[in-house]
Amino acid sequence: MGRSVRLGVAVCAVTLLTVAGCGGSGPTAAEAGETLKAHITELMKQRHALDVQITDSGGRDVPCGEGKAKRTFAAIGRDPNPRTEADSLNSLLLGALSGVADYRIVEDHGDAPLKLANDEYKTKMTLESPGNGKYSVSGETECLPTS
Repeated sequence: MGRSVRLGVAVCAVTLLTVAGCGGSGPTAAEAGETLKAHITELMKQRHALDVQITDSGGRDVPCGEGKAKRTFAAIGRDPNPRTEADSLNSLLLGALSGVADYRIVEDHGDAPLKLANDEYKTKMTLESPGNGKYSVSGETECLPTS
């Protein structure tokens, strides 16, 4: 009896998750924007960045046509070592990001900004630390429905 109840609960849970969260509609701009904000904020925490400042708080739709919009978010912070150069800072951020979410490298030209994307969450991130121990991360969502 207990096994059949557990099986029934598991089937119901899978069905609810499929209907509620996996229907293929994807996130709205606002939902993806909150995810982006959480990813960048957590990335700075993972790097133990000092003096973190939000340089773009996002929170508003940026129209991109056909009733869709993007959301943005950006932050800067400081590494404990003020002599850490840009490439090293971006590499440190990239390493820490693996503990936050699965982003793939979209563009990497060596010492230029590192562009990343997460297809599941519909978010993009740019690691563009200028050097001198200063972290800089910005991001945007894909062009997504507003509701």
